[in-house]
Amino acid sequence: MFKEALKAIKKYDRIIIHRHKHPDGDAMGSQLGLAALIKDNFKDKDVYVVGDTSARLSFMGGTMDDIPDAYYTDALAIILDCGASHLICDERYKLAAKTLRFDHHLYCEKIADIDVIDSSYESACGLVAMFAKKCKLKLSPASATALFTGLVTDSGRFVFDSVTSRTFELAAFLMSQPIDTNSIYYHLYAEEFSDIIARSDNMHKIKFTQNNIAYIYTARKDLPEGSDAASISRKYAGLMRDIKGVYVWVNFTESDNGVLVELRSNRYNVNPVAVKYGGGGHEKASGCVVPDKETAMNLLADLDTLAKSQMKE
Repeated sequence: MFKEALKAIKKYDRIIIHRHKHPDGDAMGSQLGLAALIKDNFKDKDVYVVGDTSARLSFMGGTMDDIPDAYYTDALAIILDCGASHLICDERYKLAAKTLRFDHHLYCEKIADIDVIDSSYESACGLVAMFAKKCKLKLSPASATALFTGLVTDSGRFVFDSVTSRTFELAAFLMSQPIDTNSIYYHLYAEEFSDIIARSDNMHKIKFTQNNIAYIYTARKDLPEGSDAASISRKYAGLMRDIKGVYVWVNFTESDNGVLVELRSNRYNVNPVAVKYGGGGHEKASGCVVPDKETAMNLLADLDTLAKSQMKE
């Protein structure tokens, strides 16, 4: 599975690495981790990372590069952790001489010339870590730290049912480097007291549909001042994860670009609903962006109908 990817990386002198917009730990971790991995093993390569940033993940370092279009001439563009072309952080990947994708989402469309896709992996970082392991590439603390961060976040601290024995094998592989897990966990999960209070307040905003789908809808004006809507969206989705008797939950967060939607389940496949509204992801964790609250409520109704049908099976 990895042979053609390694061949492409060896061939091109300039490599530009992309991932999905509004990066989470897995997108940023796989991007920075792969960049460090390539630099550590192929020191003559020019490697660049592009895209938007996340204040919450700034502890990972790796400032995004501002590069001209001309850099894509005769370059390899690598796309990470992204199943749909409209979600890629920089459309200029299309200008590259060759494209390569590493992804663990359900297959949605053909994006790259070379696809390394396996939805059985809990994270894109896990897939990249296996690439490093199978190809016997040298790890550094920088690459291992970034990849471990994504492994942790996309596995929900190793509690999601996507976690397998392979997940722990890859975690051990990455921890063979002197990475500071205490620092990683602190930066990922330590919260300001004001955020804890806000989280408590939002617990009271949880509502339920007829078929017991839990949901939160947050208007733009109700977001904490200076907060990142994408980070808030994922965080609020987690508030509903452990409610007894709730098997599907969804969070809606208004942003400057529309209503961010995070669909989650611990039992059913919610991906078809996300795909219908232009998104994608995994069977039990998907997302999309819809234009307004009316569309968001239509999505919720579709999700309620889907959940009802799946509950009967």
